[in-house]
Amino acid sequence: MPLPSNPPIPGPPISGRTRLFAVLGDPIAQAKAPALLNPLFAASGVDAVLVPVHAPADRLDEVVRGLKAIANLDGLLVTVPHKLAMCGHADELSDAAALLGSTNALRREPDGRWYGDNFDGAGFVRGLTAAGHHPAGLRVALAGAGGAGLAIAAALLTEGAAALTVTDPDRSRVDALLNRLGTRWPDRVTAAPRPPSDVDLAVNATALGLDPADPLPFDPTPLAPGTLVADIIMAPAETPLLRTATTLGLPTHPGIHMLTEQLPLYRSFFRLPA
Repeated sequence: MPLPSNPPIPGPPISGRTRLFAVLGDPIAQAKAPALLNPLFAASGVDAVLVPVHAPADRLDEVVRGLKAIANLDGLLVTVPHKLAMCGHADELSDAAALLGSTNALRREPDGRWYGDNFDGAGFVRGLTAAGHHPAGLRVALAGAGGAGLAIAAALLTEGAAALTVTDPDRSRVDALLNRLGTRWPDRVTAAPRPPSDVDLAVNATALGLDPADPLPFDPTPLAPGTLVADIIMAPAETPLLRTATTLGLPTHPGIHMLTEQLPLYRSFFRLPA
């Protein structure tokens, strides 16, 4: 059986000098980072390659220990569901990652220590702003209090969102989000059993939508006309949630922008040349 083919990525061929990066997830087939970061390495003239690594949740520690033992591994990206757990594998965290207790990028420092940061929230906000949707003053309904939800909530509140209501079937994750963010924004972040309908922006920050058989993370039907419905799922580009919102006449914002707008941040974080 022939192997599946992918478009060639321009750049130097992989050699014994090539530096390694990995993106960790469970599942990992949906990951878009290799298709975006490898061309960035090539455009920067960096002899490096980013590979996808399927790290089952129950073996994450084992996988990460093995990867960190690779002497020419320079960095890790992190996707669902490992963003919270990966904080335990960082020797030092940025202020943002420490606030969130979540990291989606780690780099090896010259002394061998691992430094973690989180760009999900910044990428999401940059994507919204680039599309003409400024967070200041918005009322937000957020589905999902995991690693991505935490990052997005903090970024939206930092940029001036007027109010943010979070929903998640896992009450412990909701409580963790409120404990982390409620002290800084006590009057602007609350929890609810279901997303409110009188909002300006409704966000899916869960993994629901990766599988076509998944239920919707929330029902967009009660949302007021003009409410922007955003999804962080990147594949498929039009998730069932966004497709349903479109049939209702609501504007939508796809997940790919959250990643593409992180590319300049990754360039700086991994110290890639311009």
